[in-house]
Amino acid sequence: MNMTNREYNEYIKGMAPKSPLAGDLIKAFVVGGLICCLGEALGILYRDAAQLAQEDAAAAVSMTLVGLSALLTGLNVYDKLARAAGAGTLVPITGFANAVVSPALEFKTEGFILGTAAKMFTIAGPVLAFGLAASVIYGLILCLLQ
Repeated sequence: MNMTNREYNEYIKGMAPKSPLAGDLIKAFVVGGLICCLGEALGILYRDAAQLAQEDAAAAVSMTLVGLSALLTGLNVYDKLARAAGAGTLVPITGFANAVVSPALEFKTEGFILGTAAKMFTIAGPVLAFGLAASVIYGLILCLLQ
């Protein structure tokens, strides 16, 4: 089959399944919003019922969301939710916890050191490295400017 690049691109475009963009956007918005609403509800609960200070309540909300995300990932619920909801589950803190736990579970058969510990940050490692490097650079710039 002899095709030009343009003909090939048109052929591929015709064969690819159509993505329901509007539906995907709505699902992502709703699920991401629900995760954020859960965080707000937990914050109110920790501040009012547990009488925590604002800063302590925020830390407790973060820990709760990370713990729930890790637990749901371990129970294979988070992945099913992500398949159904798409990008809505990538709300930073829950998506990050999922990105750390998923490879750890996937490679646990290779042992604790070479499997779980070595592969745990396969996805999240570059994010951490870039974030740490950026914070050092920003801190140095701030020190130099003051």
